[in-house]
Amino acid sequence: MNILLYAIIFISGAMFGSFYTLAVYRIPKNIDIVKKHSYCPNCNHKLGIFDLIPIVSYIFLGGKCRYCKQKIRPRYLIIEIISGIMFILLANLLKINVYTLNLQKIILFGFMILYFTAVILISAIDKEYKVINKKVLAYGIIISLMYMIYLYIIEPTSIYRYAIYLAIYIILMSTDTFLLRKYADENYLINLDLFLTVIIMFVDYKISLIIFTLFVIEILIHITIRKITKSKTGNKPIKIDEFPLGFYLGASNIITIFTISIINLFI
Repeated sequence: MNILLYAIIFISGAMFGSFYTLAVYRIPKNIDIVKKHSYCPNCNHKLGIFDLIPIVSYIFLGGKCRYCKQKIRPRYLIIEIISGIMFILLANLLKINVYTLNLQKIILFGFMILYFTAVILISAIDKEYKVINKKVLAYGIIISLMYMIYLYIIEPTSIYRYAIYLAIYIILMSTDTFLLRKYADENYLINLDLFLTVIIMFVDYKISLIIFTLFVIEILIHITIRKITKSKTGNKPIKIDEFPLGFYLGASNIITIFTISIINLFI
C-alpha cells in the first residue's frame, strides 16, 4: 500500500513539475497560467491531453512536438522527474505513509507543496530574469500567512513568534510602498528580505541558519567564478544586479530541506 501511496505522490509531483515549467515561462510574460490552453511555443499549436501527460508524453513523442517536430528541451522531462522525487522526499520528511496518514499530515503536506511552489517559481524566474516576481512573492506571503493562522489554531501558544513575522512583513512592505517606490520601480533587496521571511516562516531557526550559511557559500563561489572569468575578459567591478540572489536563496532552501530528507532515509 505504501508503494501505491508514494506512486500517487510521485505522479502528483511530476504534474506540478510540468506546471512549474509553464508558470516560469508565462508569468514574466504576463500570459495567463490558468485559462489559456497549453500550446507549443514553436508552432503555437494547441496541445491535447496526450501531449501533456508528465514524463510519459515526452518519452512516447521522442522529445519532439507532435505537430511541428521541433525538439523539446530535455529540461522539461528532468524537471518533472526531479519534482516527483522532491514530493516523495518531502512526504518522507513529514513521515507520511499509509499508517500515519491523517488530516493534519495531509494539510501540512499541502502547505509544504504550496510553499515549495512559491520557492521554485521565485528562484527560477530570478535565475532567468534577475528579478523577484511581485505576483509570486505575494502568493508566497499569502500562503505563509495562511500557514501562520493554521499553526496558531493547532498551537495557540506560539502567537508571539507569528506576531514578529507579521510585523516584519508590514515594515518591509510599508518601506517598499511608501519610501522606496519613488526612487526605483523594483526594490530587489526588499523583495529578497520578504522572500527570506517567507522561508523562515516555514522552517525552524536551525534549518534557517543552515540555509543562510549555504546561501553565503553559493554567493562566495559565484563571486570567485566571476572574478576568474572577468580576469580573462577585463577586470570590471562586480555589481549587485549581476547576482540572482533569490535563485541562490531558493536553491539553498531546497538543497537543505531535501538533504535532510535523504539523510532521514538512512537513519
